[in-house]
Amino acid sequence: MRLVIEAERSGTRTDVLVARLTGASRSLVAAAIGRGAVTVNGETVKPSRVLEAGDTLDFEVAAAAKIVALPEPVDMAILYEDDDLLVVDKPAGMVTHPAHGTTGGTLLNALLAHAGSLPGEPLRAGLVHRLDRDTSGLLVVAKTAQSLATLRAAMLARTIRRQYLGLVHGIPSPSEGTLNGPIGRDPQNRLRYTILADGRAAVTHYALREAYPRHAELLFQLETGRTHQIRVHLAAFGHPIVNDPVYGRPESRFALAGQALHAWRLTFPHPRTQAELSFEADPPAEYLGARELLRG
Repeated sequence: MRLVIEAERSGTRTDVLVARLTGASRSLVAAAIGRGAVTVNGETVKPSRVLEAGDTLDFEVAAAAKIVALPEPVDMAILYEDDDLLVVDKPAGMVTHPAHGTTGGTLLNALLAHAGSLPGEPLRAGLVHRLDRDTSGLLVVAKTAQSLATLRAAMLARTIRRQYLGLVHGIPSPSEGTLNGPIGRDPQNRLRYTILADGRAAVTHYALREAYPRHAELLFQLETGRTHQIRVHLAAFGHPIVNDPVYGRPESRFALAGQALHAWRLTFPHPRTQAELSFEADPPAEYLGARELLRG
């Protein structure tokens, strides 16, 4: 396609405008720019090139390859299973479901290999909630359509209680409290989230579990479940999660895959019987090793 930039579109980054015009992701647009399929005035440009009125923009962006979730024999820890649901302990470093950039080796691939089929949209089949790639811990997965609908309603009604353990920089004061800040995608970096006035409501409760010389272990309870919620709130609070590569800083002294955050406890009503189920999973060895280093 060819477009002559009008005054109202001047000042826009090349990659931003092409993404708007095509509906493609910024990563797809960046790939197109990299192979010379996007030009301004007949010349290849950087994604950040700011367009001016009168510029001629030529672009061709290939459609993203369709992602399909296939069964794969990937190891996973199942803590509980019945005809209605599973509770699994996801390791740090495992993506919850396929997406562009990671199409295999995910928790969903492993679940499909184990269960055969799961209800719901194909790329999120059975998933009631998710964890970040490098956050370890507990997830509940629905095995039937009725269970999926009931558990998702329970999530909205906040009757599914999730508690996390996390190592943070500094020792928060007060030692317990509530972090309340609406969260949305960072307009300056779409790989990050941040607190925005027009973001989605997000509430995180925290309590000091153990204090170290310059760090602390906190217990978190989520009232909402926004993407990167704990990580965004703690960074804004001035106590980022230890080894967080996005909202803090990675540290080579730790063997952690990423942020020191673990989904520790999970309590919810059984979707069919309504009996309360409660599960707890110890943090992985890498988290425990980081905790011992901070204690020392």
